[in-house]
Amino acid sequence: MHRTLSHICLAGLGLVALLAAAPIAGAETVQLKADLKGSNAAAKGDAAVTYDTASKQVTWRINYSGLSGPPTAAHFHGPAAPGANAGVAVPIPNPATSPVQGSATLTDAQATDLLAGPYYINIHTAANPGGEIRGQVAK
Repeated sequence: MHRTLSHICLAGLGLVALLAAAPIAGAETVQLKADLKGSNAAAKGDAAVTYDTASKQVTWRINYSGLSGPPTAAHFHGPAAPGANAGVAVPIPNPATSPVQGSATLTDAQATDLLAGPYYINIHTAANPGGEIRGQVAK
C-alpha cells in the first residue's frame, strides 16, 4: 500500500513538473532583419530585430549612414507588401544617432503581422519626410 501511494505521489509530481514547463516550451525567440535602402545611393542601413513570443517584446538595433540629414523620425510601418506604403505600427523613439536601439511590447495583431513579413522599417529626414530609407522586416 505504501509503495503504491509513493508511485502515485511521484507520478503526480511528474505531471505537475510537466505542466509547469509547458508554457516555457512554447516560448520562442525569433530573429528578424531588414536591409534599409532608398533613392539616395549613399544612404543605407540594416536592422537586427528580435521578437520574444512569451513576453511579446520586440527589440531592435538599427544602423544607418549616408542620410541627407539627421533622422526626424523612424517607425515600423505595416502591414504592407514590399514597396507599398502603410501607416505607423510601432514608433521607434530617439532615432537621431546610429545605432538606434529600443524595444516595445506588441499586441497579438502586431506580432502576427511582424512575424508574417508585412512590416517595414522607415527612417525619415527633413529632406525626405515620407522616408529616406526603408527595409522590409523578414526572418
